[in-house]
Amino acid sequence: MIDFRLKVFCSVANNLSFTKAAQELFISQPAISKHIQELEEYYQVRLFDRMGSKIKLTDAGKLLLRNSNNILNQYNRMEYEMHLLQNENAGNLKIGASTTIAQYVLPPLLATFTERFPKVNLSMLNGNSREIEQAVLEHRIDLGMVEGNLHQSSLKYSHFMDDELVAVVFCGSKLAKIDEVTLDELMNIPIVLRERGSGTLDVLENVLKEHDVRISQMQVKMYLGSTESIKLFLEHSDCMGIVSIRSISRDLYAGKFKVIDIKDITIKREFSLVQPFGGTDALVELFQQYLYHYNETL
Repeated sequence: MIDFRLKVFCSVANNLSFTKAAQELFISQPAISKHIQELEEYYQVRLFDRMGSKIKLTDAGKLLLRNSNNILNQYNRMEYEMHLLQNENAGNLKIGASTTIAQYVLPPLLATFTERFPKVNLSMLNGNSREIEQAVLEHRIDLGMVEGNLHQSSLKYSHFMDDELVAVVFCGSKLAKIDEVTLDELMNIPIVLRERGSGTLDVLENVLKEHDVRISQMQVKMYLGSTESIKLFLEHSDCMGIVSIRSISRDLYAGKFKVIDIKDITIKREFSLVQPFGGTDALVELFQQYLYHYNETL
């Protein structure tokens, strides 16, 4: 239904190659060139600058790519939702999520999912990343969602969202006058961290290890079992916490907490789906596809 020329253009733009686009779309290279030429003639602009055997997007090409991606994403969502109308989904689905995902990512999606599929009996286990992985291994849940970059070889992981950990302080704290700290300065600041087994702590440990620093060298005031506990602790102390940016966004907007930059360090991590190797249950597949289609709104 959708204009195939947009798919051709996006493939060329993403690969910056007519040849790779032809291979990706299973059509000839002359056909690729014809579609691009038709778009350029229609809009009366040049979409690519040709530099010998290489190409790059013009400003007009960048504009068309941005809008084409939006159009194709909306089209894919429409196709997905129309196909859902043909199926009656029912049954029990047990999922599990690590604390940050369960508290700050999933609730809006779970609300719309249960409304869309009222005959699916959905239940969710909440725990830290290692507890969720163990629940998957023991088949107590059908699908897990975990944070962090440490993976068990006996489980299958699929990335579904990116996240960032940030250093935060309460705006009423003495530390709020600071805008940036070096890693050496961070070592001397009292800090509150998530508990052992949490994806948050695993990621932090790995990043510090890259800079030859261990958690044991930090002035850890306390390990707490949830981000909400850390936030409440910070409200009554002159300490710093390391938390997901997703968990603190509303508090930042309200002026309650402040992010302190750690010089030359960015703490990135992934949120991943985790499940056993082998076939995927139909309801698990349904939930995964729903998550992939709607995670842009989370």
